[in-house]
Amino acid sequence: MSEGIRAAVIGCGDISALHLAAISSHENASLVALSDIDPGRLAVAADVHGVPGFADHLQLLDEIRPDVVHICTPHNTHAALAIDALDRGISVVLEKPVAHTRDEATRLMEAASRSSARIAVCFQNRYNAPVQAAFEILSSGAAGQVTGAAATVIWHRSPEYYQDRPWRGRWSTGGGGLLMNQAIHTLDLVQWLVGPVVKVRGSASTRLLDDVIEVEDTAEMVLTHESGARSVFYTTLAHVANAPVSLEIVAEKATLSLRGDLTIAWADGRRETVSERALPTGERAYWGVSHELLIADFYAHLDDGGAFWIDPEEARKSLDIIQDVYDQSYPERAGRTETTTERKTLT
Repeated sequence: MSEGIRAAVIGCGDISALHLAAISSHENASLVALSDIDPGRLAVAADVHGVPGFADHLQLLDEIRPDVVHICTPHNTHAALAIDALDRGISVVLEKPVAHTRDEATRLMEAASRSSARIAVCFQNRYNAPVQAAFEILSSGAAGQVTGAAATVIWHRSPEYYQDRPWRGRWSTGGGGLLMNQAIHTLDLVQWLVGPVVKVRGSASTRLLDDVIEVEDTAEMVLTHESGARSVFYTTLAHVANAPVSLEIVAEKATLSLRGDLTIAWADGRRETVSERALPTGERAYWGVSHELLIADFYAHLDDGGAFWIDPEEARKSLDIIQDVYDQSYPERAGRTETTTERKTLT
């Protein structure tokens, strides 16, 4: 858009800081409005950024008519808010997950298919330099056939983390626990780099925070990929610190190890390293460095025809894997969403 992209943000909580920074740093975009249902948080954000604030997101969409709206709200609101924007021809940058249930994801996919606007879902770690390098090596065939992978997300979350934002620990608002809120990024990388998942065997449970949350804080799974490769995945929030995320991919001619940087150990003895851009430090380092890259890429293609490459259909793949684990772990909840067999017709 040569005249400049007019962007708005719905939800002024923690993750919105990355979206606001990306908008601010973009040479062809400007922030035009904010929305939040918390009056105090909205007032502070609107004052800091010098734009109007709206308690009602529909009023923002109808009065301001932004070119794109960033949705940074609790998971159970993702689909409905995105549909409201898409039905008005307003493009969307949506935080993960695509939705908190399969049914809501389906509704959003249908809205995206009928809308003239575009939508991106924030799986920004696909833009990390080491991940991009791994994708290039694997997709080129240089490493040969992938035979398997192993990934871990071993982090810490305190009771206060959930007490500060109670929606994070509830099925009705979060849609799940660490699989939906933290480990989903690494799970997305596993299915993107190794290939489509056709079988899921897993379990989820609450090992540490059961007096604070009703959702899981620990999970494990074995994934069978369409190619025949097998991946193992373990994640927990019961550690005393946030350990580096790890992802190892084993192929015929090389083993690729992602642990911040990418190390490629070739079968002929060569070793290569691809370093990440400077990582943020502190409690929020796990958000990574690539929100700005994803958002800039989406902005650059706002006027293109067709779907953005990380659209609701693409983002649904990780949601389906997680929901399969939930169905196996909480059979009393399984009837509230489609079964594994039914979901295969949607992907």
